[in-house]
Amino acid sequence: MSSVWSWNEWDQLEEVIVGNPLNARFPTPDRSTQLAEFPDRSLAEIPRGPFPQKIIEETEEDLNEFVRVLEDAGVTVRRPDTWQHDAKFSTIHWESEGYYNYCPRDIMLVIGDQIIETPNVIRSRAQETFSYRTLLMEYMKSGAKWYSAPKPMLLDSLFDVDLDKPTPRDDEPAFDAANVLRFGKDLLYLVSATGNELGGRWLQSILGDEFRIHFLKDVYYGSHIDSTFVALRPGLMLCNPARINDDTLPEIFKQWKVIYSPPMENTGNKDADYLSKSIGSDWIDMNAFSINPNLVVVDRDQSALIKLLEKQALDVIPLKLRHSKMMGGGFHCVTLDIRRKGTLQQYFD
Repeated sequence: MSSVWSWNEWDQLEEVIVGNPLNARFPTPDRSTQLAEFPDRSLAEIPRGPFPQKIIEETEEDLNEFVRVLEDAGVTVRRPDTWQHDAKFSTIHWESEGYYNYCPRDIMLVIGDQIIETPNVIRSRAQETFSYRTLLMEYMKSGAKWYSAPKPMLLDSLFDVDLDKPTPRDDEPAFDAANVLRFGKDLLYLVSATGNELGGRWLQSILGDEFRIHFLKDVYYGSHIDSTFVALRPGLMLCNPARINDDTLPEIFKQWKVIYSPPMENTGNKDADYLSKSIGSDWIDMNAFSINPNLVVVDRDQSALIKLLEKQALDVIPLKLRHSKMMGGGFHCVTLDIRRKGTLQQYFD
């Protein structure tokens, strides 16, 4: 049986990839990075170069503790290779350096026994999956279906858009895997700075009529979907009240119980320089990760959120990623669930 098997965000976890922050650097300041991460800044104002070494070291300490907790829960944990992100690469149209492999959720999408390399928007990510190549070869040999979306050209014209509503033009499919949340036969797809509508259309064409892709538009342009919605278990959804309300909630979720996150706590405990370089939003610590339908990993500083989840009869493991905001990734971002128990189900009428 394939090592790759995961249909949703909550079934019992058996194997997961956890990211690697070593050698991480800010994505090259170009039109793609501006659109996806810093639309409010000129290219000259975008931070560049490696992340501070202290931040990388503390992030690795936090990830190692996360790995320990997962392994204690019986989960097999894999890590990508350490990569030379400062190496330059190019196409005939542009040149870039790498970014990081801290967030495997962003670049690969698991649907059942399929693992899909997505056509990422940021040029610095164009070769990021190479640091997972050893794992991908192993998964393919186990029986997984491994393939890649059409490699996007990422021309400047793709990013010639209104930066108040920064979405790549529909010139070619371009999207990050983290623009997608999986609900068995239904997938929620965020149209945002990291995913155009054509990317969702391509995904629908590959998955076929057995699946339905629901487009979420004009809600949040910033980046990925998993600090706007957290699918906790069948019938229970956590939403970001700064982006979603009962009127804008997608119709399919009106069949579920929806709870709204309290405001994030401890968002102002960093200095101005740190915050100016941070990739994540104030809501990044809403980014929870389910080990099973009854057990979820949550940022330990979010006491009100923890209490809210416990009221829903969820057990919470409080952990910390000290630099989730700087690095742009919480517990859901830094994971890619490879294998969960369970089968393909339909959760909505």
